[in-house]
Amino acid sequence: MTNDTPLPFDLPAVDRKKLTVDFNGGTQSSDAGLLLLREAERRLGVCRRLAAAMPDRRDPDRILHAMFEMVMERVSAIACGYKDAIDLDRLRHDPLMKVTVGRCPETGAPLASQSTISRLENSPSKTDAARRGYARSVLRDGEAGPD
Repeated sequence: MTNDTPLPFDLPAVDRKKLTVDFNGGTQSSDAGLLLLREAERRLGVCRRLAAAMPDRRDPDRILHAMFEMVMERVSAIACGYKDAIDLDRLRHDPLMKVTVGRCPETGAPLASQSTISRLENSPSKTDAARRGYARSVLRDGEAGPD
C-alpha cells in the first residue's frame, strides 16, 4: 500500500516537459535543493546578469555551452558544496544540474567540463573583473544598471 502525498507546489517545466518526482530509482541526484536555486534564478536573474556582464571571446562556431549555462553550473556546484571545479566532470551528467541550467535531465547534452569551467574562471582581465564587480554592486544595491 502506498500513500501518495502531492507536493505543496508545482515544479517548473523544462523544455516544455513536465517535471515529476518519484522515488523508484533510475537517474538520481542528491542535490534536490537545486530546484529551489533554479526557481530563485528564474525570479531574480542574478546569474543571467552576471553572465551578461562577462565578455565572451570564444569562437562562436565552437561554442557548446552558453555563458549563462556555465555561470549557473558553477554557482549551482558551489551552492551544493562543491567548492572547486574538479567535481564538474562528474556533475556535468547529474540530472538536477542539467535541469538547473535549463537542459532536459535525460536527453540534454552534458554540461561544461571541469577544464572548460576552469578556463572560464581564469580568463578575466582586470577590466572584466571590474565589470563583474559593478554587476555585483548593482545586484546588491538594487540599482538599475545600463542595458
